Amino acid sequence: MSAPGSVAALPLVQRLNGILRRLPAWPLYPLGAAWMAWLFWRALSGVSVEPIDWLERAYGETALQLLVAGLAVTPLRRFTGLSLLRFRRALGLLCFAFVLAHLTVWAILDVQALDAVWADIVKRPYVTIGMTAFLLLLPLALTSNDWSIRRLGGAAWRRLHRLVYPAAVLGAVHYVWLARGFAIEPLVYLALILGLLALRLPRRA
Repeated sequence: MSAPGSVAALPLVQRLNGILRRLPAWPLYPLGAAWMAWLFWRALSGVSVEPIDWLERAYGETALQLLVAGLAVTPLRRFTGLSLLRFRRALGLLCFAFVLAHLTVWAILDVQALDAVWADIVKRPYVTIGMTAFLLLLPLALTSNDWSIRRLGGAAWRRLHRLVYPAAVLGAVHYVWLARGFAIEPLVYLALILGLLALRLPRRA
């Protein structure tokens, strides 16, 4: 059976995987919390003339970055042999945390009224799309634990977590639609997500 990449690169991949297996995933959580706090502090310190809008976007962009990183784990393993599977749950939960922070800033600091929040969800398509992505991610965050895997069974749990695919696309479309005028960065995120999903398609015989 041939390994991904060149023969000369194989020992390096094996060594890297050995190192990665010994690294714990839990440090990602305090690092993510620290980054969230740092962004909040930057907003308070006057990084922008519109700090609420800046913070809302910063949290949303971080969520997309974590989403891209999580989606990249399987193709990376498939095409290079490098395995980051042990970090995927942490990446997913941190992604949801930043999505929730993005939603909280929008609802509490930006809109500031429950009836206005509902009106935005109903009347603004990009908000509807973003909220749909959040609702798709919610069951994934709630079941990202060993107990849920045992309770649902591996096959059902994996089927449920495929909801991340439409959620990722909707999240990127939300960002593209939200951008004022023509902006490259949202399109880059959309292209990355579509490309990573395309790499998951079965290869033709």
